[in-house]
Amino acid sequence: MQLSPALEVFEQLSAGTQAVIPQLELLKKLESGKKLKIKLGMDPTAPDLHLGHAVVLSKMKQFQDLGHDIILVIGDFTARIGDPTGKSKTRPPLTLEDIEKNTQTYFEQVSRILDSDKISIRYNSEWLATLHAADFIQLCSRVTVAQLIERDDFAQRLANHSPISFHELLYPLCQGYDSVALRSDVELGGTDQTFNLLMGRHLQEQWGQEPQVIITTPLLEGLKGVQKMSKSLGNYVGLTETAANAYGKLMSISDELMWHYYEILLLTPLLTINSWKEKIDKRVCHPMDLKKEMARAIVAKFWSVSEAEAAQEQFEALFQKRDYSQGASIELPLATCNPIWIAELLKLVGAVPSSTQARRLIDEGAIKIDGITKSDPQEQIVWRVGMTVKVGKHRLYVLK
Repeated sequence: MQLSPALEVFEQLSAGTQAVIPQLELLKKLESGKKLKIKLGMDPTAPDLHLGHAVVLSKMKQFQDLGHDIILVIGDFTARIGDPTGKSKTRPPLTLEDIEKNTQTYFEQVSRILDSDKISIRYNSEWLATLHAADFIQLCSRVTVAQLIERDDFAQRLANHSPISFHELLYPLCQGYDSVALRSDVELGGTDQTFNLLMGRHLQEQWGQEPQVIITTPLLEGLKGVQKMSKSLGNYVGLTETAANAYGKLMSISDELMWHYYEILLLTPLLTINSWKEKIDKRVCHPMDLKKEMARAIVAKFWSVSEAEAAQEQFEALFQKRDYSQGASIELPLATCNPIWIAELLKLVGAVPSSTQARRLIDEGAIKIDGITKSDPQEQIVWRVGMTVKVGKHRLYVLK
């Protein structure tokens, strides 16, 4: 039986999501034929976006391609509160300087996935910073304390006798009010944002608006397959990294995690994934081949086809043919100290963005220099031309 056009679009937009709340309301909005306002809020808590952000941005791209209005809300006001989502303690608010610096990098990164000419950029300070004390009291009156402390993060912290600052209770109200200010029809977010998204729907009803539909996308597990992808945990693939770096990191994930990346990032049907698993069990194909195809496809999707092909060729030369001349050739600045602190060397070659992550990799035994595993995060390295710096299993740099 042939599906109606609206139902076909509904199936397309629902694919790869965790939940659509409520499903019938999204179908009705699509059947109306009107151009919908699709909202995604992002607090500029870090300067770099990663593949975890790309999951929800890719879903937004589908709406954009269908001709709907895309609204990217930069939470410059809410970032000063600090999103308590998933936090076991009070999250420190960002300074205005941090917010401004981080926001500047967002646009170039988002445009890797979305058509930047067809995005409406809004800052929630536009409406939140203009609210008077009486307005905030009215906003707070629309929600009970019981509703707020029902959320898992707060309930767990109360059970553990961990403090909850009052300003944290205001965060979901402020994010929810964004939907009221914009009269959004649909709001997207990760599953960890479900409570905040539902708050937007609740507040719209309180203000007599047609409530938004909520679409949540699955959280992408980080490279180690334990916690969600996060820059602070060092388990991420940043959208600003080189394609070769991204490819190497993707090749480092476990075979089991590979299926999750196929499903979440490439929207590969489960039937296809299950057929591949059967072929591996029957030794018809090798997991390495499928992982290389996964890495190539992800880099092609979020970087470019040419960069993906070059990254794969470099990987095969380095780690299958052992041709180290194909490693990422790095020329250190003329003023580089010799010897140099190992963490500084790792930052200079582009292997890590911070000393903290350098120490973490060294502690994990993931750093080899000229084939020797390094275990001392304070070591001074006497560098030379031709020296190899290997990070993890599948990233290699050669000093010029």
